[in-house]
Amino acid sequence: MESSDRSEIVFFDVETTIPTRPGQGYALLEFGAILVCPRKLVELASYSTLIRPNDLSLISGKSERCNGITSYSVSNAPPFSAIADHVFDLLHGRIWAGHNILRFDCVRIQEAFAEIGRLPPEPKGAIDTLTLLTERFGRRAGNMKMATLASYFGLGHQMHRSLDDVRMNLEVLKYCATVLFLESSLPDILANSFNSPNTARRTRNGGRVLPEDNSGSTPENGTNQMLGEKILNIVDTRPETESFNLRRLSEEIMVDAVEDNPMEERPTLESLDEGCSSSSSFLTPEDVSIPSISASLVPFYRGSRRIQIIHKDVVLKLVCTHLKVRFGISTKFVDQAGRPRLSFVVDAPQGLCQVLDACDTHAKSMFMQSGSTSDWRPVVSRKNGYWNFPTVRLNVPTVITGDVAKYGAEIFQKEATSSTEQKLLFSKFDAAELETLFTPGTFVDAFFSLDPFDYQQNAGIRLVAEKLVIHSK
Repeated sequence: MESSDRSEIVFFDVETTIPTRPGQGYALLEFGAILVCPRKLVELASYSTLIRPNDLSLISGKSERCNGITSYSVSNAPPFSAIADHVFDLLHGRIWAGHNILRFDCVRIQEAFAEIGRLPPEPKGAIDTLTLLTERFGRRAGNMKMATLASYFGLGHQMHRSLDDVRMNLEVLKYCATVLFLESSLPDILANSFNSPNTARRTRNGGRVLPEDNSGSTPENGTNQMLGEKILNIVDTRPETESFNLRRLSEEIMVDAVEDNPMEERPTLESLDEGCSSSSSFLTPEDVSIPSISASLVPFYRGSRRIQIIHKDVVLKLVCTHLKVRFGISTKFVDQAGRPRLSFVVDAPQGLCQVLDACDTHAKSMFMQSGSTSDWRPVVSRKNGYWNFPTVRLNVPTVITGDVAKYGAEIFQKEATSSTEQKLLFSKFDAAELETLFTPGTFVDAFFSLDPFDYQQNAGIRLVAEKLVIHSK
């Protein structure tokens, strides 16, 4: 695999043990890499090997479930010291590429070389496809795990084996680039519907610049470049006289990463109807049979799938009356156009907590079966302190028609002395106006759906309001 100019991109991946106690490190179990031509993006050569750790007891049951590598399968494999020369030759002086390599794989390689008392290989440049694709492609594909991206493009299941994963990584990159290339060729009115208006690009020094004006785009800029040239323009390269500082690059990427709202699992793809769904489709917590709750995967957007919460073969929707507002309208997070994502917190009665806890259990189990490793956020919040009782967050969706935003939930008001509901009409999207209605201590009736999400290492269930009835004081 020697090369005079070492111009190939090396896609690599490591499989490791999973620490089971604080302070325990990772041990390499497998290394896999492919050399790729940067101009044609074709595989030129490959290498893969299992690795026997110094302590086989580090391979726990959790580790085996993750990648299928057992103590027996590596018992006759070479230790890292026996393959270190080959790994060094593969990596040193080449462009490195992989999914989440800067935060994980590169660090494990450095640790492995340090453990045998050797200097680690140094890259000529680095392409972390997790960072790259999150910035350029991620909003449409949910979380940016390799398994999710592969499912999105119909490439099969991630095997969590080094050589399989790097080949899948390359294919995902090709598919993403092709989609972006085609979208750049669409008329502006269509292309803008696929791209975030707030997308910013990274500069080579780690800074950020304002969104580009593509009105005068030429075949030489943006996503119209040849795919190989596009990747090389993304690469953080160095002069021959300057050493490549991998730690500095990793820190820059982590600092500059876009901190999206973890509740924003995907773009809004369907608008709510003008009228709220029939009240008969909503169940009170008392009407729900806990054993009849389940979760299932259903087709979603562009070949992807999503989880639905089911009750007796019907999508579960709930209605709860006389919920007390604990915290009023929050505008902490914003959407892609800078509009606030509205939500408020209410006290959760025991019956509602029991139903939502069961929904949590089924949805979390489904996520784990699909290979998700995101941190699970329980839908019911139970925090100790002055208010030591459960709460839930109700999200008020936004529906966009052209450039006009409106609330995606019908909002009514009911006088204390009357059972008649009066629908409130809003002339414009104004979060401040809602703040005056949903004040702490106010009681509301809420009709809402359950929306499971898995986005940027956070997963859980959002409660999305479809109808809200405010009780006048």
